[in-house]
Amino acid sequence: MNPLLQSILSAEFGFAIFRVMTPLLFAAIGVSISHLAGTINISMEGTMLVSAFVGVLVSAFTNSLILALLAGVAAGVAMGAILSYFHLRLKADIILAAIALNMFASGITVFLLFLATGDKGSSSSLKSMLFPEVHIPLIKSIPVLGTIISGHNIMTYGAFLAIILFYIITFKTPLGLRIRAVGQNPHAAESVGINVNRIRMWALMLSGFFGAFGGLYLSMGYVSWFARDMTAGRGWIAIAAATLGGYMPLGTFLASLLFGAVNALAIYFASLQIPSELIALIPYLATVIALTIYSAQAQKKRHRKVEEAKQVGTIKETT
Repeated sequence: MNPLLQSILSAEFGFAIFRVMTPLLFAAIGVSISHLAGTINISMEGTMLVSAFVGVLVSAFTNSLILALLAGVAAGVAMGAILSYFHLRLKADIILAAIALNMFASGITVFLLFLATGDKGSSSSLKSMLFPEVHIPLIKSIPVLGTIISGHNIMTYGAFLAIILFYIITFKTPLGLRIRAVGQNPHAAESVGINVNRIRMWALMLSGFFGAFGGLYLSMGYVSWFARDMTAGRGWIAIAAATLGGYMPLGTFLASLLFGAVNALAIYFASLQIPSELIALIPYLATVIALTIYSAQAQKKRHRKVEEAKQVGTIKETT
């Protein structure tokens, strides 16, 4: 069997998929929640970057993993709150405000890193803490399955719990009901006493909350340091995953899993004599292809609905 094919079909490749999927899934959940409220958060790149930086900095100076986690999450929530302030209070266009936040995050993290440590571009002089790996009893001893599922960073298992939490918030809580109501028809929601801006603010803050975990995983789980723009487009890929998943829990998970597999495949392709620039292009090319297929299918559905509506109208006229 071809060595590359043998590697792809191995249990280690399955392990790599979940490992690579983790930050995408956290961010995609955040994007989905904001979209359900009618205010899609495309500042996920900046949110993850700020949380990754804050987590490393706090862990290095306090030697406390819990404080680093709390600080990183607080930074993500703050990014969501800032975006909501600009969009809902100052009436700025949410797309422009989110892009500005992404650019701000890219610059401010490097600037603050230099002020704190003198490092330029990466936290090489800081000893960052890492979230622990978890080996699941009994399952770790099962051939193949144990290799795929057990031994991941605790944040990876947290990503699976986040999907469940996303479902509970969206479909089992009054807040989730209000978020969906505001996203589907804000005027109708407002007519029954729902404060639309407040619900959208909560949705954007929840979006930052989930996105923060993706950033923390990158700098304290995937690797043990912070580097300039280390998110490397994952925030944008997460937006594509949320869109492809229909902004629903199961769909978001499956789409994130798909993009995780593509990213893992790109890593395995690095062993071949293929230009590194082409390998780096694979995840983004897959994103464009997936969104093109999704858009084509959505366009067909809309066209079909229009045709059905015309047919119903014709039948009514003839009767």
